[in-house]
Amino acid sequence: MTTNTRVGYAVVGLGSISQVAVLPAFGRSKKAKLVTVVSGNKEKARKFARKFKAADASTYEELDQALSNKAIEAVYIATPPGEHEKYTLAAAKAGKHVLCEKPLSATTQQARNMVDTCRSCNVKLMTAYRKYFEPGSVTLKKMISEGDLGRIDIIHTLFAELHRYGDNSPSWLFSHQLCGGGPLTDLGVYCVNTCRWLVDEDPISANSTCWARDSRRYQEVEEGVSFRLGFPSGMVLQGTAAYSAAFSSFIHVHGEKGWAALSPAFAFEEERRLSGKIAGHWFAKTFPRIDEFAFELDYFSDCIRKDQEPEPSGTQGYRDIVIIDAIYQAAKQDTSVTIEY
Repeated sequence: MTTNTRVGYAVVGLGSISQVAVLPAFGRSKKAKLVTVVSGNKEKARKFARKFKAADASTYEELDQALSNKAIEAVYIATPPGEHEKYTLAAAKAGKHVLCEKPLSATTQQARNMVDTCRSCNVKLMTAYRKYFEPGSVTLKKMISEGDLGRIDIIHTLFAELHRYGDNSPSWLFSHQLCGGGPLTDLGVYCVNTCRWLVDEDPISANSTCWARDSRRYQEVEEGVSFRLGFPSGMVLQGTAAYSAAFSSFIHVHGEKGWAALSPAFAFEEERRLSGKIAGHWFAKTFPRIDEFAFELDYFSDCIRKDQEPEPSGTQGYRDIVIIDAIYQAAKQDTSVTIEY
């Protein structure tokens, strides 16, 4: 197939993230084409196939048959994390490349199976982290890598959403089996992955505290978590993820020469504001909202056409699950935990 043809995709999972962001992104993508949508409900699949101009609609039970379509070269998986493994393995064994929503899986074993299977089937696996393509984050990373802030001493980061008992939040968010955890796996994974990407370094130790004030909803997963990660350089990352506060997110990076703050840091619906103070001089930049999902689709499609390893890869997604697991272990044991990859 020529390098200038669009890569055909199947989207597996038609929940809110697909409806609001993934499916609309195909209309703005220059290198990806929506071929098939897959849902647990046939009528739902047909509805969104019509809306977003997909050629076919299938159920999960029909996935193997759907993947036999040669027009499909890649699969975007947007189901709950606990289901990522089985759909990734099905896609890989059908010879399809995989772009999988974060977190990569609900457990480290699932993530390891996904990475190993995709490697053995010679297909690409990318973890769907949008931050690598968002201009505000890219600018902050450049400032850090070029030494504008000097040696980085500490990063503070938070991602919070409000999920009150009795609201219309999807029930799978509060299922340990389907998510692997609560806001740490759903939101905190952005804090973990983005910050280690910013500094090109992986943490080696974890301390944390979890809480669940509302026992009616938070029976299987935490309501909030505060964690501290130690890095080989001596840098410390202080992070918080919660389902008990207003929708908000930020990254504050503090170095020898100055500091920089990006807020909102993780939401895709809003403009980004990067500000700070370096060597006594204030600065502020605003980045308009862009379709991060379209950028993500185009990038992964390019990797397929050019036969390049995507970044963030499945391995990076696996490392995040290892870190998250260490954070949970630290909270459970009430002690510092060494992170072993």
